[in-house]
Amino acid sequence: MKYLKGMIVAGVAAAAMVAGTAVADGVPKKTTWTAYGTTTSGYAQSVAIGNMLKKHYDTNMRVIPGKNDISRMAPLRDGKADYCACGIASYFGQEGVFLFADKDWGPQPIRLLMAASGANGLGVAVAKDSGINSAADFKGKRVSWVKGGDALNWGVAAYLAFAGLTWDDVEKVEVSGFAASFEAIVSGQSDAAFASTVTGTVKKLEASPRGVQWVPLPHNDEAGWKRVQTAAPVYSKVTATIGATISKEHPVEMAGYPYPILIANADKSADEVYGIVKAMVEHFGDYSEAAKGAKGWALDKQRMDWAMPYHDGAIRYWKEKGIWTDAHQKHNDMLIKRQQVIQDAWKALPGKDGMEKDALKAAWSKARAAALTKAGFDTVFN
Repeated sequence: MKYLKGMIVAGVAAAAMVAGTAVADGVPKKTTWTAYGTTTSGYAQSVAIGNMLKKHYDTNMRVIPGKNDISRMAPLRDGKADYCACGIASYFGQEGVFLFADKDWGPQPIRLLMAASGANGLGVAVAKDSGINSAADFKGKRVSWVKGGDALNWGVAAYLAFAGLTWDDVEKVEVSGFAASFEAIVSGQSDAAFASTVTGTVKKLEASPRGVQWVPLPHNDEAGWKRVQTAAPVYSKVTATIGATISKEHPVEMAGYPYPILIANADKSADEVYGIVKAMVEHFGDYSEAAKGAKGWALDKQRMDWAMPYHDGAIRYWKEKGIWTDAHQKHNDMLIKRQQVIQDAWKALPGKDGMEKDALKAAWSKARAAALTKAGFDTVFN
């Protein structure tokens, strides 16, 4: 009986120790994330991370699937979600552009925790018979322009910028959606469209009589890359090794940005963010094989000088790991100051609550650009 009592006491003590560790590390007992839809890799990765948190910290994580950027980011804005495993709309959110140039949104106070970078690329796929073999060859060619596809059209603009071109230098073929952008190529109405190298839609073009190839952005062209990153700071050099016509044996030097991008609002507890980041790094092996693309969360794939500022809690952990430098801090401080300039300009915009949607976008675009220029920052979005 004494032995049994001793076992019970030891078990209670061990449980208390585990609970104490979770609290000390800042990992919450409950957390809510938003992510892409249930059939996406971003959702699967979030669930896998949730299983890891349950295993090590007894954390219950709810993942809310969102079919579009609004449904993913609104819960974060409204305080109904703690984190968002988002796409590039998170960057648009901090900039206050596209769908965020709206009286219900405005620039968002976003901070980065971590991001996943895979072996795929993001770029412009072209028909093999189009005569487009380099970014310079886009001049005068037909390119799909997606109605409401801000991220897609912006991606094309970044590729055009590599060669010093803009949308004014190509023939814009207006289409209704992403799938339609490739259907237009197959049917001979367009020559090029933006996509991920692993998107299934590209496979249809590959199987068509026109075939498919990817326009490279050679990594040794520093002038071209400077233009790309001025036009779209989220892009980094990527050597794609997976996708239509692409393999480890036939890689393509192109561009890419992370997905998913794990974000929180700036006022999120630094202790909690520290705990989440630490858990994701130190228990990486628990989820890295559990979902497609999850290997992209590896510590060596984190970029400390990206286009969004890191949360103070994440920075605390990067400092502990010895990978956060003075240069990283300087870059982060600059990004936070830039965010503040945008947010201050939004707050100061007169009459925005009573403006019609298009009038607000026009007035905000002008005020945003003026504020950033005055503060010495690139506007990025014109």
